[in-house]
Amino acid sequence: MMRHGQRPPTDEMQGIPGLYRRAIRRRRPVLLGVLGLSALINLLALTGSLYMLQVYDRVLSSRSMETLAGLFAIVVVLYGFYTLFTALRARFLSRAAFGLDADLAGPAFGLGIEAARQDVADAGAAGATGDLTTLRRFVSGSGFVALLDLPFMPIFVAVLFILHPWLGWMTIGGALLAGLIALANRAVTRRAAGDIRARERAEANFAAQSRDGGEMIVAMGLGRAVTRRWAALRAAALASTQSSGDPSEVLASVSRGFRMLLQSAILTLGAILVLRGEISPGMIIAASILSGRALAPVDQLIGHWRGIGQGIAAHRRLDATFATAEPSAPGIDLPDPVGQITVRNLTKLGPGATGIDPPRILSGVSFSLRPGDGLGVVGDSASGKTTLARLLVGAGLPDAGEVRLEGATLDQWPADRLGRIVGYLPQSLSFLPGTIRENIARFDPDATDAAIMDAAMLTGIHDMILRLPQGYATRIGDPDAPPVLSGGQMQRLGLARAVYRMPPLVVLDEPNSNLDIAGDAALTRTIAALRKSGTTVIVMAHRPSALEAVNKLMVLHDGKVRVFGDKSEVLADPVSRAANTDARVVTMPATATPSAQTPSEPQGPGRRKPAVVRQAGPRRERRPA
Repeated sequence: MMRHGQRPPTDEMQGIPGLYRRAIRRRRPVLLGVLGLSALINLLALTGSLYMLQVYDRVLSSRSMETLAGLFAIVVVLYGFYTLFTALRARFLSRAAFGLDADLAGPAFGLGIEAARQDVADAGAAGATGDLTTLRRFVSGSGFVALLDLPFMPIFVAVLFILHPWLGWMTIGGALLAGLIALANRAVTRRAAGDIRARERAEANFAAQSRDGGEMIVAMGLGRAVTRRWAALRAAALASTQSSGDPSEVLASVSRGFRMLLQSAILTLGAILVLRGEISPGMIIAASILSGRALAPVDQLIGHWRGIGQGIAAHRRLDATFATAEPSAPGIDLPDPVGQITVRNLTKLGPGATGIDPPRILSGVSFSLRPGDGLGVVGDSASGKTTLARLLVGAGLPDAGEVRLEGATLDQWPADRLGRIVGYLPQSLSFLPGTIRENIARFDPDATDAAIMDAAMLTGIHDMILRLPQGYATRIGDPDAPPVLSGGQMQRLGLARAVYRMPPLVVLDEPNSNLDIAGDAALTRTIAALRKSGTTVIVMAHRPSALEAVNKLMVLHDGKVRVFGDKSEVLADPVSRAANTDARVVTMPATATPSAQTPSEPQGPGRRKPAVVRQAGPRRERRPA
């Protein structure tokens, strides 16, 4: 069950339960066809043995060149079909693997995003895309082909029994011994698989975070220490992989050596049977080839056991992950919102909180805002401002309480539509690899240049973008490319992304932490323009300059609302002064700048919003959701 007030999962998660098994069932006809091809391939694999049998027993005894030529012509045709069927099997498996990936890649990616949003340590959901890649490689690889060939071992053993029972029994004994080697190999690799996966993930995460913090590492002289730490993690991962691989490699070598020995033993037994007059000389070579072909799938299974084990484990994790994913209720076509937001008893527990009275990040937060209101949220560090911002936009889930937009909880809005009516500037700012244009437009394929430039002009970065060598086509967010924008420029770019298409609700978390005086002034103008157009703006701030254009204030202390009301009243209230430890905020003048005054008439659902000049703030672009 979804918690009340949670934001609905992404579109890729619609109909998730059962999706994995349905995708597998859709490939069942292809798998059945591949199994039929495997049967034909294994039957055609008898060609070499039968040909040798005929050559030794017919051609050499009759010395007939016509018979030899006829037999060879048949062999050419049969091996032609063998090649064709082998290529078709590989092609079908490859298409099935890539088709499975195409069906599940989007939902798997959505599961990872949903797991991160819900703040849950769900390794299955977080690694769903990686498991899907592992499964695709497994299905299209040699290990899966060995599994398909395994059921046809009895065909070769049966032919050996036809030649002579002793040959069949010797091959069965060899197969049983090879099977024991395979089981031992499986036991060795299975025990270490989880440890290898955990160590490799730890090394990869440390490397990624080190690259992200490269400037800090260089500035503080941590390069050598960080390198030593990463090297230790990598060495541990490699050691774990090597320690599990050594026994597996030994067992694989034993299996290959045993198969070669078995072929020689078959030849020896065949020679004895020829001397006793129980089989013909041609059967010796045929028996050797047949026994080797019968044990080939087992040998391949041992050689590819690690990949097979990873593929089977990935299949099981994906099956469990998709089966337990919660479906989202179908949304309804709600009217376009105008920014009316109501928060009731919003509560968020601390990470891993348990017990009767667990620690809380937020506790019973309640307030209501009308369209055009601007709320500034202040408080000391760890008072819950960032957590509140995340809950208001659905980036996190509350443990109790609800957030309602136009009277509807966030889970009643379809995810793609909610994303278009909410603007969010997080405290930890990041951009996806792409151009400035794409990031401002939130990668909207239907974005217009006018809407993108409106957002840039509103936040005062249009001229700054034009001064870049490639303007709006400048790429950002690439992890391996040097940064092209300063911290303040990136923050203003994030603000432009938040106000793209003038959403009815905008939440800004520390929007001026990296801004200079000019940036502060642009932020104030942006908030004022948003409010004038009817947008509800909520600002989490430490610096008072971010609050000049708001008309309401809230003071958070230890996750609880100490004071909430009009800005002038809150600033005059001694309780708010005592609750808030940031003197820069409580001593801020109570009067706002003229451009930031509250609209004399709040913009309600039926009231037309005033036009805003292009330089101060574009007219809100209303487009059917």
